[in-house]
Parts: sequence; structure tokens; C-alpha cells
Amino acid sequence: MPWPVLVFDIESIPDVAGLRLLRNSSSEATDEQVFGDWARERKEQNLSEFLPHYLQRVLVISCVFRNAEGLRVHSFVDRDGASEGKVIQNFFSALDKHTPQLVSWNGGGFDLPVLHYRGLRHGVVADRYWCLGEGGAPDDREFKYNNYINRYHTRHLDLMDLLALYQARANAPLDAMAKLCGFPGKLGMDGSQVYRAFLDGKLEDIRRYCETDVMNTYLVYCRYQKMRCGFTEGEYEQEIAFVKDALGALAPVEPHWQEYLAAWG
Repeated sequence: MPWPVLVFDIESIPDVAGLRLLRNSSSEATDEQVFGDWARERKEQNLSEFLPHYLQRVLVISCVFRNAEGLRVHSFVDRDGASEGKVIQNFFSALDKHTPQLVSWNGGGFDLPVLHYRGLRHGVVADRYWCLGEGGAPDDREFKYNNYINRYHTRHLDLMDLLALYQARANAPLDAMAKLCGFPGKLGMDGSQVYRAFLDGKLEDIRRYCETDVMNTYLVYCRYQKMRCGFTEGEYEQEIAFVKDALGALAPVEPHWQEYLAAWG
């Protein structure tokens, strides 16, 4: 199987400051009032209260990075409430540095559009990511036929989209597929609880949740590689054992991996 691979997942919260600006809300209104007024209007119109992609403030980007040297779990986190641009830039800089296969679950439908809009807002630079083989670096030509942007290329592999054969009605949730494959699935919370957790000051809980979710994606990706013969049966079993050993090494300092391994059995 080709290395390196970078599996990623984001957690986002409402960009109330952006919402305030676009709605020209009174400076006297609290964030809770601004968001509440918008949500109430949407509800009255029988519309979703979920903010559009461009108003999703990126809080955490968690990654599983696997190459010939090993496996690493890392999160880029906006811990001071003012580092969203730096978080996004660091993610794209890592991608530009390693040019990995990028893997996600619904990354084409949610995560990447959010990163596009928010990156644009903050002036992020991601030349390798946006390369379409139109000239520049010596190896740009290969990006014409396999780039991160094209839905049907594999440099970015949206597993949910691919497994559904690009039909939205066939989409499956990651939690269900992870559990059906014998992996732990979601632990601690789900996406609908992230904003409440953020308001309660539980940023580290959100980070841990995002990391376990991205690990689920990596494990499902390994199962997919076995299905397409990217792994032999023996190589797949070896990789699963390798992941368990790697998480076991992290568990003493990161208790959520203890919980994850216990759920895995």
C-alpha cells in the first residue's frame, strides 16, 4: 500500500462573529442572542439550524499520519480562540510537505469545503493542495491526472463518497460502519454535542473525541485496502496489530486511548 497516508477529521463550531457581521446585529446583543435569533428564524421556516460551511469556525483538525517510519496521531487545535487561521495553515503546510494520500469520511461534503472557505478568510496558502497540473513545480504534471480537488481522483479519498458510489442516498455514517467492522466507533460525544462542550470549556474532550473519530476512519480505510487487495490478509492483520501497539504506547499519557482499546476488545 502506498505511503504516506494522512487521514483527517475536523470539529467546528458556529462562527458567531461572522454571523453577527453578516446579519448586521446590534453590538449590544450577546453571542447567544445572535445565534439564537438566527436559529429561531430557521426553525420557523422549517430549515436546518446547522450553519452553512462558510460559517463553521474550525476548532480542531485531528490527523492520523502513517508512513514507512510509523504512525502518528496529532491534532491542530485553536486553544486561544484566535488561531483558526494558524490551525488551518499548519494542516495544509503538513500536506504540502509530505504530499500524502488524503483520506476522510465525508471530507468532500463537509470538512474540505469548510477548510476552503475558512482558509480563504484567513489568507491561508496551500499551493500543493490546489495544484491541478497546470505548470510550476517539476512534478506538477502528475497532478493533472490525480489531484486533491477532483472528486474521482484518489489523492483525496473520501471513503464515504466512494463506498456509496457517489450517491448521497447510499451514504453510511462512520460510527455505524466502524462498529460493523468490529472497531470501537464514536466515544464520548457526537458532532451535535461539540458546540455545547465548547461552551462548557471542554476543548480537550473535543480534541480527544476528534482523534478517536479519525482513528475509526483510518481503521475503516485499512479494511477498505484489504477489500481492494491493497493489503493481503496477512498485511492487514499486521497493520491492525501495529495500530493497537501504537495506541497502547499512547494510552499511559492519553487516557482516551485506554478507553478506545477497551472498547475495541
